[in-house]
Amino acid sequence: MESARDLLVSLARRYAFSDVGALAPDVVERADEIEAVCEFGQRLLSLDAEDFAAEARAVPPDLRRRARTCTMPQTPREQPRGALESLRPAYALLLEVIAIRWHRRELSPMVAALHIASEYLPLLAFEPVLGNAGDPARWPPGLAAPGSRFGVIGERECDHTKAEQSAANRTLRVAGEPGEGWRAYFDRQHSQVAGALATCVATCRTPCPAMDWIEPAPREHLSVRARVALTFADTPLVRLRHAAPVGHGFGVPSPEEVLDAWERSRTILAKNEIGNAATKDDGFPLAGLPSLFSAIATAPTAPSTLLEDISTHLVRLLRV
Repeated sequence: MESARDLLVSLARRYAFSDVGALAPDVVERADEIEAVCEFGQRLLSLDAEDFAAEARAVPPDLRRRARTCTMPQTPREQPRGALESLRPAYALLLEVIAIRWHRRELSPMVAALHIASEYLPLLAFEPVLGNAGDPARWPPGLAAPGSRFGVIGERECDHTKAEQSAANRTLRVAGEPGEGWRAYFDRQHSQVAGALATCVATCRTPCPAMDWIEPAPREHLSVRARVALTFADTPLVRLRHAAPVGHGFGVPSPEEVLDAWERSRTILAKNEIGNAATKDDGFPLAGLPSLFSAIATAPTAPSTLLEDISTHLVRLLRV
């Protein structure tokens, strides 16, 4: 290593954004721009979805624009709609984060990213029929059609849990709430709505008219994709998030345990054409994961290069 600057370049290439940002003022003059880019990159790597689209003038506009496609709008009317328009950019980022965490052997945050992916996966399945990624401001009127039990609290014939019924009820009216209520809903309930929708179309034992707005053929295909999304959330891989004996944050799995859990998960998933996509060797550290997400989304979903491009930009700044 020739110099402290070379060390920072090496760290930037390893996506160690927080370290580079902390050390840069001691190594380079006028480190403000480098610190701002590092903060931006770290927010993305940490999946800080509320903050990482915040304005950062030191970051090139294209990188900011790409980040904004992965974030949730913070008010009901905010434009553009980001991850409520499409979840595909967010899943591309999740895949890139998972790969980076794997190569850095940061398995606890990697498993946390997998858990996030599992929670919203049903909305990725619903996106082709909704025309958006589950935007509460644009739910189809058919969800609340006459006779629908979607969002009816205390309805005993509905297969939703009490928490899902409450979340479904809230999602039908949250677009009329102020920003504070909107943000609280996304913090606590939107992922439950994702699971509730999947239950409606894939596993409900007493179907109601809530899903009648979807034509039979696309509904049948959606049912399979939603069922696979629900199955993924209950696989050994995702359950690693809850495997610690004393709560989250303890008992970090080893790489061997992660790979073993994924192999067992692939076997469980490979019960139909959609789930069988997980068995493909697509070159990803968890082979088949991008192929599985692509099959559920009915669209190519590959790891993004957003963090890689931020790293490249940071290296360029460090070498000036």
